[in-house]
Amino acid sequence: MKYSLFLLLAPFVAFSQTRTKDNEIKKYVSEVSSDSLKSYINKLVGFHTRHTLSSVDDKSQGIGAARNWVLRKFKEYAGNSGGRMDVYLQQEDIQPDGKRVDKVTNLGNPVAFLKGTDPNDKRIFLISAHLDSRVTDVMNRTSLAPGANDDGSGVSAVIEAARILSRSSFPASVIFVTFSGEEQSLLGSKLFADKAQKENLQIEAVLNNDMIGNPEEGETGKINNHTLRVFSEGMPYAELDKKAMNIRNLGLENDGYSRQLARYIKEIAEEYVKGLEVKLIYRNDRFLRGGDHSSFVTQGYPSVRLTEYYENYDRQHQDIRVENGKQYGDLPQYIDYNYLKRNVAANIAVLASLAKAPSKPEQVEVQVKELTNSTTLQWKNPKSGSPVGYYVLVRETDSSLWQKKIFTKELYIKIPLSKDNYIFAVQAVNQNGNLSVPVIPAIAR
Repeated sequence: MKYSLFLLLAPFVAFSQTRTKDNEIKKYVSEVSSDSLKSYINKLVGFHTRHTLSSVDDKSQGIGAARNWVLRKFKEYAGNSGGRMDVYLQQEDIQPDGKRVDKVTNLGNPVAFLKGTDPNDKRIFLISAHLDSRVTDVMNRTSLAPGANDDGSGVSAVIEAARILSRSSFPASVIFVTFSGEEQSLLGSKLFADKAQKENLQIEAVLNNDMIGNPEEGETGKINNHTLRVFSEGMPYAELDKKAMNIRNLGLENDGYSRQLARYIKEIAEEYVKGLEVKLIYRNDRFLRGGDHSSFVTQGYPSVRLTEYYENYDRQHQDIRVENGKQYGDLPQYIDYNYLKRNVAANIAVLASLAKAPSKPEQVEVQVKELTNSTTLQWKNPKSGSPVGYYVLVRETDSSLWQKKIFTKELYIKIPLSKDNYIFAVQAVNQNGNLSVPVIPAIAR
């Protein structure tokens, strides 16, 4: 029974196509530098604290100095873009909330917007991390809070991605952003996501990196320096009441937009980054916890959290100290830069693949006019890009990952598999092998 799917698809072997890696993406991956990542983190640690409520005026310490430095790095790399990268500080004064903000505070998100080369392609892909740091007391804005891993590692990924991809010419746009206020309740990401929704920005993927450089588990000392976790929501947070009946009727509890993005990340990252395993975690974030991607999930944008396999709680949200011979605190000497390099390369491969790919197929539908033991799918060409064909994806309903891809150049396919037993999707592919995110079919109108 294990091989029944492949036996059933044997008549369709003529549709199969071996996809080659994109040489340009391979080059981007090879350019990720451990030395660059280390220099970024050491610089971030040098600001003493990056607490959201710390000084915005001090030129050498505090959140203000840190965000100005990130802006300078973005502007430096914008020089490689031929004028296509805009750099700015999104900011807003926020009022005390009686919880984690006790004074009027200038909130600032350094942003670099790399505009796509196709003016008709409105897609945006976003990579993010949070710039702020903290110690044990979330309101302590003066103590040393190096934040090397939380989230200096994520910020280093965003800056390195900007350095490498600033020279690219993607049809779609890419945003690089480091949020302030994450530790004070996701303030910076909420500011950005709310504005994006009001402006109807077509953000099709958010890769939020939060702690991607520590391989060691605190309690036991176990080390995992080859696995990157990707958290994604199942049932959509946005407008669930409107979508729930259709999800229930079609059995799509495991097929929301963020979940499809997570599967895509696993496929592309493992394809381009040697020695990396991507582990899909089927919940929006760690148990009863949250991160900046949740601000985008709330607005209905496909968004995931990328994070290390283990969390070391001796080095997270801790005052810098030594107790009973044990060092506590988020210090740079605990970053594994080879592990971090792989995780950053995964982000870059996925971003480039998304931005180079055609947009998703339009009006993907499954025909249901008659009861049959076969499945007929139909779709229309993407709004942007030049696909050479399409992959029809197939998996059994209890399978976490897609099990089979069938290549076709047509806009229609009939498969000898029952809709009762399998989940289907369609994705576009161009001549360089770049894939769109898969689209689950709706019911044919």
